[in-house]
Amino acid sequence: MVELRNVSVTYGSGANAVHALNNVSLKINDGEFTFVVGESGAGKSTLIKLLIREISADESKDGSTAINVNGFDLLRLRQKDVPKLRRTIGFVFQDYKLINNLNVYDNVAFVLRSIDAPARYIRKRVPQVIGLLGLQKKINCMTDDLSGGEQQRVAIARALVNNPQLIIADEPTGNLDPRTSAEIVKLLKEINDRGTTVMIVTHEHGLVKHIGGRVINIRKGEISHDMHI
Repeated sequence: MVELRNVSVTYGSGANAVHALNNVSLKINDGEFTFVVGESGAGKSTLIKLLIREISADESKDGSTAINVNGFDLLRLRQKDVPKLRRTIGFVFQDYKLINNLNVYDNVAFVLRSIDAPARYIRKRVPQVIGLLGLQKKINCMTDDLSGGEQQRVAIARALVNNPQLIIADEPTGNLDPRTSAEIVKLLKEINDRGTTVMIVTHEHGLVKHIGGRVINIRKGEISHDMHI
């Protein structure tokens, strides 16, 4: 579950202060499929950075601010425990962030190896997730030999392989054509249907209308509307 209550983020101070988020409150329940939409500079990136504890919220004078993600109280989370939080979150980037000198299998396995998962589990889990994303025939291919859509599928497989409670997809279709974009979002919806909470952050309003679901619109650091379409 994701819950923010009375959360503000300010960059800089004085006359140069920028209010990236202003008194934002929202709740995303376990198992939800949610779009967060808004133009560039609306506050979407700041929201993501908050959820993965890359930045901290402003201190509230009345103590009303709260940020909880997957059972972690982010206002009280110690720096040494941030990796524990991030292991509960799978992240999908617009530009994939794949390791070019590794093949598909090793790109996905890298996540599990980095947390010292048992080798037997890696050998079982990685092909399972790669198959789920329809990449069985590409398992030994280098990522540079894949199409953009295939590379994004690898990125999703990598985000999913550690069984995260929440997947955050940051502009996951930004580099893809409309047809491939729809396929990627459909895959994310199928993952959500299996129980994983999915939050897609995007500025592509047309894609949101095509897929439907809960839509949280951020405008000038505030939630302008929150509805299901």
